[in-house]
Amino acid sequence: MAEAIISGLLKTQTVSPLNITATNLENTERLESLKKRYQIKTTHSRIEAIKEADVIIFAMKPYGIKECIKEIKPYCNKEALFISILAGIPTSYIEDLLEFNAAVIRTMPNTSASIGLSATSMSKGAYANHKQMEYAKELFEAIGSVLFIEEEKQNAATGIAGSGPAYFYYFIEAMYIAAEEANLTKNEADSLIKQMIIGVGKKLESTNKSPQELYQEIMSPKGTTEAGFKILEEEQLQQHFIKAIKRAIQRSVELGSVYSHKIE
Repeated sequence: MAEAIISGLLKTQTVSPLNITATNLENTERLESLKKRYQIKTTHSRIEAIKEADVIIFAMKPYGIKECIKEIKPYCNKEALFISILAGIPTSYIEDLLEFNAAVIRTMPNTSASIGLSATSMSKGAYANHKQMEYAKELFEAIGSVLFIEEEKQNAATGIAGSGPAYFYYFIEAMYIAAEEANLTKNEADSLIKQMIIGVGKKLESTNKSPQELYQEIMSPKGTTEAGFKILEEEQLQQHFIKAIKRAIQRSVELGSVYSHKIE
């Protein structure tokens, strides 16, 4: 996700590469790759990365946040804006770890940030002010759309918009497999499937009709779409899809519970 955000910010020229410093303590090769690809600053020191930063983005795995903040806390600019993209982790936990009235904003973008089309949910912590929220909004609008929501809705947003692209790619993979088995070439499948996906998105965006109305418009009695839909309904695909999303939401809740226990 961090690379998607970096890529999006640079493509839209919202931030200069000279003003981005990345650190990754676990993967030296990846850090070098980011430096070479995007011409940003990199360091193996968290302290070096944040000591002059006005904006600090936490983009590691949730389990690493406590150790990270413990290390950088003495060196943080107390006027800095702290932006979290950690699934499940509430702003209050980060505020407690920092031990001062830190301006913390919780976000959940998705990997379409790399092409400027992320759907990002955003929530303010106790001490973030309106100006900081607007700045964060401006920052993330460079990589897509931004929706302000109450923090208690962030787990739902994570399961739907954060994880959602992966589910679509999984379904699209099935279309490619079916196309190959029906003797379409890779280029032919690309041409048909990619344009179909773009058309569906544009259609949904341009109408007030529900998804159900739209797919029912495509079906005709005893036609090809209806024949395919019967299989989907027999296999209860929609119910399984709903269960998958609910499980992702539940996992976001679990991550918050596991990694944001009471500060001792």
